[in-house]
Amino acid sequence: MLEKIKKTASFIQEKTNFKPEIGIILGTGLGGLVKDIKIKHTLDYKDIPNFPISTVEGHSGKLIFGVLGGKNIVAMQGRFHYYEGYNMQEVTFPVRIFKMLGINYLLVSNASGGVNPNYEIGDLMILNDHINLIPNPLIGKNIDELGPRFPDMSNTYDRELINTAQVIARKNNIKTQVGCYIGTTGPTLETPKEYEYFRILGGDAVGMSTVPEIIIARHMNIPCFAISIITDLGVPGKIVKVTHEDVQSVAENAEPKMTLIMEQLIASL
Repeated sequence: MLEKIKKTASFIQEKTNFKPEIGIILGTGLGGLVKDIKIKHTLDYKDIPNFPISTVEGHSGKLIFGVLGGKNIVAMQGRFHYYEGYNMQEVTFPVRIFKMLGINYLLVSNASGGVNPNYEIGDLMILNDHINLIPNPLIGKNIDELGPRFPDMSNTYDRELINTAQVIARKNNIKTQVGCYIGTTGPTLETPKEYEYFRILGGDAVGMSTVPEIIIARHMNIPCFAISIITDLGVPGKIVKVTHEDVQSVAENAEPKMTLIMEQLIASL
């Protein structure tokens, strides 16, 4: 696996001759951040050795290199999910590559269902913790060169980055929530009782991504920030039938607020 990671990173470095400081993973309906990137290079996933190919509508499948907020960034326009049939090493492979390319921070976005009764559709939730119900991507032989066998997860979502993002949001009159994200395998949306169960567990929102990438980043000691758009509600009395198109629509409408926070957060690093 380590040789595969190094080979892919070398290919990208040769193609781009670009050193990113920050890695970004853009989730469902959130690819519009790309409009604000001063793009230097773009690579299709299908042209990158060992890279999976995103199969989900709303995920473009491009690796973008450029400048955002005055910083060199690499952005995944389209991520991979366990429910697509990829194993966890494939799902998280790009984060390993980001580390080899030299990133110092990882910023992640997603769309999720709110289980906190105080949340509303379209809210932005900054993650301050997670509960992982997806197979852990570190199961298997540990690669000591990348990180320890038993990585600490007490500061999974960087507190300084959270505080800075909250200040940015307040200055721009953007309402934000701060809460715990529960990562599930999908691809089914949750039943009413599952929503109830996730709330009892301590979750504020539930989704099908983010947690594996964050675990891998923390294994390599990369500070992480993640933000979620609440696209539907799993709250008794507010549960309605939801389609993937509904999720995309809400995410796209809330995107400008998320984009502003991400850009100003990047500029502050």
